Amino acid sequence: MKVEFMSESITTTNLLDNLSTAVVVLNSELIVQYANHAAQDVFERSLNLLIGCSLNHFIASSSLDFERFQNSMEFGVVYSDSEVTFKFNDGRHTQADVSITSILDNQLLVEIRLVEQQKKISQENRQWAQQQAASELVRGLAHEIKNPLGGIRGAAQLLAKQLHSDELEEFTQVIIEQSDRLTNLVDRLLGPNLRPSFGWYNVHQVLEKVCTLVRLDPSHNIAITRDYDPSIPDVYLDQDMMQQATLNIVRNSVQVLSEQQNVVGKIQIITRIERQVIIHGACFPLCVKIQIIDNGPGIPVELKNTLFYPMVTSKKEGNGLGLSISQTLIGHHRGKIEVDSWPGRTEFILYIPIDKKDP
Repeated sequence: MKVEFMSESITTTNLLDNLSTAVVVLNSELIVQYANHAAQDVFERSLNLLIGCSLNHFIASSSLDFERFQNSMEFGVVYSDSEVTFKFNDGRHTQADVSITSILDNQLLVEIRLVEQQKKISQENRQWAQQQAASELVRGLAHEIKNPLGGIRGAAQLLAKQLHSDELEEFTQVIIEQSDRLTNLVDRLLGPNLRPSFGWYNVHQVLEKVCTLVRLDPSHNIAITRDYDPSIPDVYLDQDMMQQATLNIVRNSVQVLSEQQNVVGKIQIITRIERQVIIHGACFPLCVKIQIIDNGPGIPVELKNTLFYPMVTSKKEGNGLGLSISQTLIGHHRGKIEVDSWPGRTEFILYIPIDKKDP
């Protein structure tokens, strides 16, 4: 088929290859017959590698109802779904709006439109605002709790000096111990109170310290592999804060993996340079991208939107403060933490701006 437009001959293939929507043609057995350039980008495969292969060969799992594919073919019904989750066999994942239409010769035309970046940015900004509001509320409550705790502890100490009964002194000791326990919890809710000490450091040195601390922990035998980009320049950061933020995430993965009896736990740390990263409304030309990936069971769906809130956790013995503190510490670096999780893969992504001079 050819269409005359502006005195130029345009083929259907040229039109499809210039669409931003990914277009795939499948036969009745879901074998790829055609894929335009946008589809090749989505699957990260050339046309030669896609044609003749089953769609399921590239997709490990998705929220699509493949039975409705057949209904579309048999009854000519248009099937569409929004924000479909795709997990590819190479570990990548994405969300897209999908439409499926039956065409001639028992073939299906599949249109895949990736969720727009602007929508993702809006969602991130909304979640960040909610997290900040929740953190401020918790910090405010923590201050209100901490003030009377000191008075309660002091009164219990004075009372213990006036008592001459071992049984009664035991009661006052319980008051003191529980007051100290609550004070420690409140201090963790309030977060670090030391002044930041920023300087130019190699981020890999920080990550190596984290790996060493985790490797020396005798309570597990989980292997950590590293894939560093040696071209990353020094970054303006606080070493202690950066180490604590990363260590909280890695230890969180270790704890989750340790609870899985039938899975050989693996953690991978990857560093790369990412360009044009938008962080809380500001665009940074260059950022360090740190990926912390584990092969655990994934984050429960009901926790995904509140994962960085204080006191939110899915672990049996967790207190829900580690990730909240990590988010705060990375925020001090003008960075952000993203998380993507599917059964068998959870990935935390840390972005830290790369500056050419002291910010």
